[in-house]
Amino acid sequence: MMEPSVPLAGSGAVVAPQDNAPDGEFSAEELADFEQCGFVIARQLANPETCRQMLECTRATLAAPFGPVEYEADLHYPGAPGSRAATGGNTIRRLKEVHGRHPGFTQFVSQPSLVRRLQQLLGAQVVMPLAHHNCVMTKQPRDSSDTGWPQEARYWPYSRPELVSVWLALGRETPGNGCLYLIPGTHTLPVSRDRLDGALFLRTDLAENAALISQKVPAELELGDVLFFHCRTFHAAGRNQTSETKYSAVFTFRPADNPPKPGSRSAAMPELLLPQV
Repeated sequence: MMEPSVPLAGSGAVVAPQDNAPDGEFSAEELADFEQCGFVIARQLANPETCRQMLECTRATLAAPFGPVEYEADLHYPGAPGSRAATGGNTIRRLKEVHGRHPGFTQFVSQPSLVRRLQQLLGAQVVMPLAHHNCVMTKQPRDSSDTGWPQEARYWPYSRPELVSVWLALGRETPGNGCLYLIPGTHTLPVSRDRLDGALFLRTDLAENAALISQKVPAELELGDVLFFHCRTFHAAGRNQTSETKYSAVFTFRPADNPPKPGSRSAAMPELLLPQV
Protein backbone atom coordinates (compact mmCIF):
# COMPACT_ATOMS: atom_id res chain seq x y z
CA MET A 1 0.00 0.00 0.00
CA MET A 2 1.26 3.51 -0.80
CA GLU A 3 2.04 5.88 2.02
CA PRO A 4 0.01 9.09 2.38
CA SER A 5 0.95 11.68 -0.23
CA VAL A 6 2.90 14.79 0.70
CA PRO A 7 1.79 18.27 -0.47
CA LEU A 8 4.22 20.33 -2.55
CA ALA A 9 4.76 23.45 -0.49
CA GLY A 10 2.71 26.41 -1.58
CA SER A 11 0.85 24.74 -4.41
CA GLY A 12 -1.57 22.17 -3.12
CA ALA A 13 -0.05 19.82 -5.71
CA VAL A 14 0.56 16.32 -4.50
CA VAL A 15 3.94 14.63 -4.59
CA ALA A 16 3.62 10.87 -4.92
CA PRO A 17 5.78 9.02 -2.40
CA GLN A 18 8.36 6.45 -3.44
CA ASP A 19 6.72 3.38 -4.92
CA ASN A 20 8.93 0.59 -6.17
CA ALA A 21 6.10 -1.82 -6.99
CA PRO A 22 6.01 -2.60 -10.73
CA ASP A 23 2.24 -2.02 -10.78
CA GLY A 24 2.32 1.19 -8.72
CA GLU A 25 -0.42 3.71 -9.35
CA PHE A 26 -1.45 7.20 -8.35
CA SER A 27 -3.76 7.30 -5.38
CA ALA A 28 -7.25 8.77 -5.71
CA GLU A 29 -6.01 11.89 -3.90
CA GLU A 30 -3.11 12.30 -6.31
CA LEU A 31 -5.39 11.95 -9.31
CA ALA A 32 -7.76 14.54 -7.87
CA ASP A 33 -4.85 16.85 -7.28
CA PHE A 34 -3.62 16.45 -10.86
CA GLU A 35 -7.09 17.43 -12.01
CA GLN A 36 -6.98 20.52 -9.80
CA CYS A 37 -3.37 21.65 -10.29
CA GLY A 38 -2.35 20.20 -13.64
CA PHE A 39 0.75 18.39 -12.39
CA VAL A 40 1.99 15.79 -9.91
CA ILE A 41 5.41 14.37 -8.94
CA ALA A 42 6.20 10.67 -8.42
CA ARG A 43 9.35 10.30 -6.33
CA GLN A 44 12.07 7.81 -7.40
CA LEU A 45 9.82 6.30 -10.01
CA ALA A 46 12.55 5.58 -12.55
CA ASN A 47 14.90 2.64 -12.21
CA PRO A 48 18.37 3.93 -11.10
CA GLU A 49 20.23 1.72 -13.58
CA THR A 50 18.05 2.97 -16.43
CA CYS A 51 18.76 6.55 -15.35
CA ARG A 52 22.49 5.80 -15.33
CA GLN A 53 22.32 4.46 -18.89
CA MET A 54 20.37 7.49 -20.14
CA LEU A 55 22.78 9.88 -18.44
CA GLU A 56 25.83 8.05 -19.80
CA CYS A 57 24.40 8.21 -23.33
CA THR A 58 23.58 11.89 -22.93
CA ARG A 59 27.06 12.87 -21.74
CA ALA A 60 28.71 10.88 -24.52
CA THR A 61 26.50 12.55 -27.13
CA LEU A 62 27.20 16.03 -25.78
CA ALA A 63 30.93 15.30 -25.96
CA ALA A 64 30.67 14.12 -29.58
CA PRO A 65 27.35 15.40 -30.93
CA PHE A 66 25.44 13.44 -33.55
CA GLY A 67 21.82 13.37 -34.65
CA PRO A 68 19.40 16.27 -34.23
CA VAL A 69 20.27 18.77 -31.49
CA GLU A 70 19.09 22.25 -30.50
CA TYR A 71 21.53 25.02 -29.56
CA GLU A 72 20.91 27.74 -26.99
CA ALA A 73 22.03 30.36 -29.54
CA ASP A 74 19.31 29.39 -32.01
CA LEU A 75 16.45 30.32 -29.66
CA HIS A 76 17.66 33.78 -28.61
CA TYR A 77 16.24 33.42 -25.11
CA PRO A 78 17.56 35.74 -22.36
CA GLY A 79 21.01 34.60 -21.28
CA ALA A 80 21.74 32.56 -24.40
CA PRO A 81 24.78 33.30 -26.64
CA GLY A 82 23.96 35.77 -29.39
CA SER A 83 24.87 33.35 -32.18
CA ARG A 84 26.65 30.07 -32.76
CA ALA A 85 29.76 32.09 -33.63
CA ALA A 86 29.72 33.87 -30.25
CA THR A 87 31.44 32.64 -27.10
CA GLY A 88 29.46 29.64 -25.87
CA GLY A 89 27.54 29.49 -29.15
CA ASN A 90 28.00 25.73 -29.38
CA THR A 91 26.12 25.16 -26.10
CA ILE A 92 23.58 22.39 -26.69
CA ARG A 93 20.20 22.95 -25.05
CA ARG A 94 18.45 19.80 -26.18
CA LEU A 95 19.26 16.38 -27.61
CA LYS A 96 16.35 15.49 -29.87
CA GLU A 97 14.90 12.10 -30.84
CA VAL A 98 16.50 10.35 -27.88
CA HIS A 99 14.17 7.35 -28.06
CA GLY A 100 16.40 5.98 -30.82
CA ARG A 101 19.71 6.84 -29.16
CA HIS A 102 19.82 4.15 -26.45
CA PRO A 103 17.58 1.28 -25.24
CA GLY A 104 17.45 2.89 -21.79
CA PHE A 105 15.03 5.53 -23.05
CA THR A 106 12.64 2.84 -24.32
CA GLN A 107 12.99 0.93 -21.05
CA PHE A 108 11.92 4.02 -19.14
CA VAL A 109 8.85 4.90 -21.21
CA SER A 110 7.65 1.27 -21.15
CA GLN A 111 8.25 0.82 -17.40
CA PRO A 112 4.98 -0.62 -16.00
CA SER A 113 4.80 1.79 -13.05
CA LEU A 114 5.05 4.71 -15.50
CA VAL A 115 2.60 3.23 -18.01
CA ARG A 116 -0.01 2.49 -15.34
CA ARG A 117 0.08 6.09 -14.14
CA LEU A 118 -0.25 7.36 -17.70
CA GLN A 119 -3.22 5.04 -18.21
CA GLN A 120 -4.86 6.57 -15.14
CA LEU A 121 -4.43 10.04 -16.66
CA LEU A 122 -5.07 9.28 -20.34
CA GLY A 123 -6.95 6.00 -20.69
CA ALA A 124 -6.14 2.35 -21.35
CA GLN A 125 -4.22 2.86 -24.60
CA VAL A 126 -1.40 5.40 -24.42
CA VAL A 127 0.59 6.68 -27.40
CA MET A 128 3.95 8.51 -27.33
CA PRO A 129 4.37 11.00 -30.19
CA LEU A 130 7.98 11.08 -31.36
CA ALA A 131 7.49 14.56 -32.83
CA HIS A 132 7.24 16.33 -29.46
CA HIS A 133 9.84 16.39 -26.71
CA ASN A 134 11.36 12.89 -27.00
CA CYS A 135 14.49 14.65 -25.80
CA VAL A 136 17.01 15.35 -23.07
CA MET A 137 16.93 18.96 -21.91
CA THR A 138 20.19 20.36 -20.57
CA LYS A 139 20.91 23.42 -18.46
CA GLN A 140 24.62 24.00 -18.63
CA PRO A 141 26.52 26.13 -16.08
CA ARG A 142 27.42 28.83 -18.59
CA ASP A 143 25.34 30.22 -21.44
CA SER A 144 22.06 28.69 -20.26
CA SER A 145 18.94 30.75 -20.79
CA ASP A 146 15.67 31.80 -19.21
CA THR A 147 12.60 30.15 -20.70
CA GLY A 148 9.31 32.08 -20.72
CA TRP A 149 5.83 30.85 -19.82
CA PRO A 150 4.28 28.66 -22.55
CA GLN A 151 1.48 26.15 -22.67
CA GLU A 152 2.60 23.26 -24.84
CA ALA A 153 -0.91 22.75 -26.19
CA ARG A 154 -0.63 26.03 -28.11
CA TYR A 155 2.09 24.52 -30.31
CA TRP A 156 0.72 21.02 -30.73
CA PRO A 157 -2.31 20.58 -33.05
CA TYR A 158 -4.28 17.57 -31.83
CA SER A 159 -7.98 16.82 -31.89
CA ARG A 160 -8.14 17.88 -28.23
CA PRO A 161 -5.63 19.62 -25.94
CA GLU A 162 -5.29 16.46 -23.85
CA LEU A 163 -1.67 15.37 -23.58
CA VAL A 164 0.64 14.79 -20.62
CA SER A 165 4.36 15.45 -20.54
CA VAL A 166 6.69 13.38 -18.37
CA TRP A 167 9.83 15.08 -17.02
CA LEU A 168 12.44 12.70 -15.58
CA ALA A 169 15.22 14.17 -13.44
CA LEU A 170 18.61 12.62 -14.26
CA GLY A 171 20.07 14.48 -11.28
CA ARG A 172 19.05 17.06 -8.69
CA GLU A 173 16.87 19.92 -9.95
CA THR A 174 16.52 23.10 -7.87
CA PRO A 175 15.81 26.79 -8.48
CA GLY A 176 19.58 27.28 -8.41
CA ASN A 177 20.25 25.09 -11.43
CA GLY A 178 17.18 26.01 -13.46
CA CYS A 179 14.43 23.64 -12.36
CA LEU A 180 10.99 23.86 -13.89
CA TYR A 181 8.36 26.16 -12.37
CA LEU A 182 4.64 25.58 -12.88
CA ILE A 183 1.52 27.65 -12.21
CA PRO A 184 -1.10 25.45 -10.53
CA GLY A 185 -4.56 25.32 -12.10
CA THR A 186 -3.64 27.01 -15.37
CA HIS A 187 -4.51 23.88 -17.38
CA THR A 188 -8.17 24.85 -16.96
CA LEU A 189 -7.73 28.65 -17.11
CA PRO A 190 -8.94 30.48 -20.24
CA VAL A 191 -6.19 32.86 -21.41
CA SER A 192 -6.94 35.25 -24.27
CA ARG A 193 -4.46 35.74 -27.13
CA ASP A 194 -3.74 39.33 -26.14
CA ARG A 195 -2.12 38.09 -22.92
CA LEU A 196 0.53 36.25 -24.96
CA ASP A 197 3.53 37.54 -26.88
CA GLY A 198 4.58 36.61 -30.41
CA ALA A 199 6.10 33.33 -29.20
CA LEU A 200 2.86 32.49 -27.35
CA PHE A 201 4.48 33.00 -23.94
CA LEU A 202 2.69 34.88 -21.17
CA ARG A 203 3.44 38.60 -21.47
CA THR A 204 5.27 39.66 -18.31
CA ASP A 205 4.39 43.35 -18.82
CA LEU A 206 0.71 42.81 -17.97
CA ALA A 207 -0.50 43.14 -14.38
CA GLU A 208 -2.96 40.25 -14.69
CA ASN A 209 -0.16 37.97 -15.91
CA ALA A 210 2.18 39.13 -13.16
CA ALA A 211 -0.45 38.17 -10.60
CA LEU A 212 -0.76 34.76 -12.23
CA ILE A 213 3.00 34.20 -12.39
CA SER A 214 3.34 35.11 -8.71
CA GLN A 215 1.55 31.81 -7.95
CA LYS A 216 4.36 29.74 -9.51
CA VAL A 217 5.90 26.82 -7.60
CA PRO A 218 9.24 25.07 -8.27
CA ALA A 219 9.34 21.39 -9.17
CA GLU A 220 12.36 20.43 -7.07
CA LEU A 221 13.46 16.93 -8.05
CA GLU A 222 16.07 14.30 -7.25
CA LEU A 223 17.52 11.61 -9.50
CA GLY A 224 14.71 9.31 -10.67
CA ASP A 225 11.85 11.64 -9.72
CA VAL A 226 9.20 12.11 -12.42
CA LEU A 227 7.01 15.16 -12.96
CA PHE A 228 3.74 14.62 -14.86
CA PHE A 229 2.13 17.81 -16.21
CA HIS A 230 -0.81 18.66 -18.43
CA CYS A 231 -0.11 20.22 -21.83
CA ARG A 232 -2.12 23.33 -20.84
CA THR A 233 -0.20 24.00 -17.62
CA PHE A 234 1.93 27.14 -17.87
CA HIS A 235 5.56 26.40 -17.01
CA ALA A 236 8.97 28.07 -17.22
CA ALA A 237 12.59 27.64 -16.15
CA GLY A 238 15.46 29.91 -15.14
CA ARG A 239 19.20 29.74 -15.75
CA ASN A 240 21.68 27.34 -14.21
CA GLN A 241 23.65 29.30 -11.61
CA THR A 242 25.70 26.29 -10.44
CA SER A 243 28.89 24.67 -11.74
CA GLU A 244 27.22 21.39 -12.80
CA THR A 245 25.05 20.63 -15.83
CA LYS A 246 21.41 19.68 -15.20
CA TYR A 247 19.91 16.89 -17.32
CA SER A 248 16.21 16.07 -17.77
CA ALA A 249 14.65 13.45 -20.06
CA VAL A 250 11.28 14.65 -21.37
CA PHE A 251 8.56 12.77 -23.25
CA THR A 252 4.93 13.47 -24.19
CA PHE A 253 1.95 11.11 -24.26
CA ARG A 254 -1.61 11.19 -25.60
CA PRO A 255 -4.73 9.03 -25.49
CA ALA A 256 -5.15 6.78 -28.52
CA ASP A 257 -8.39 8.59 -29.43
CA ASN A 258 -6.69 12.02 -29.58
CA PRO A 259 -4.76 11.90 -32.89
CA PRO A 260 -2.70 14.74 -34.37
CA LYS A 261 -4.30 16.86 -37.03
CA PRO A 262 -3.40 15.62 -40.53
CA GLY A 263 -0.60 17.53 -42.24
CA SER A 264 0.62 19.14 -39.02
CA ARG A 265 4.07 18.92 -37.43
CA SER A 266 2.50 16.68 -34.81
CA ALA A 267 1.66 14.15 -37.52
CA ALA A 268 5.06 14.35 -39.24
CA MET A 269 6.78 11.54 -37.31
CA PRO A 270 5.87 7.99 -36.21
CA GLU A 271 4.45 7.31 -32.77
CA LEU A 272 5.14 4.66 -30.15
CA LEU A 273 2.23 2.55 -28.90
CA LEU A 274 2.90 1.80 -25.22
CA PRO A 275 2.23 -1.72 -23.96
CA GLN A 276 -0.95 -2.14 -21.96
CA VAL A 277 -0.32 -3.24 -18.37
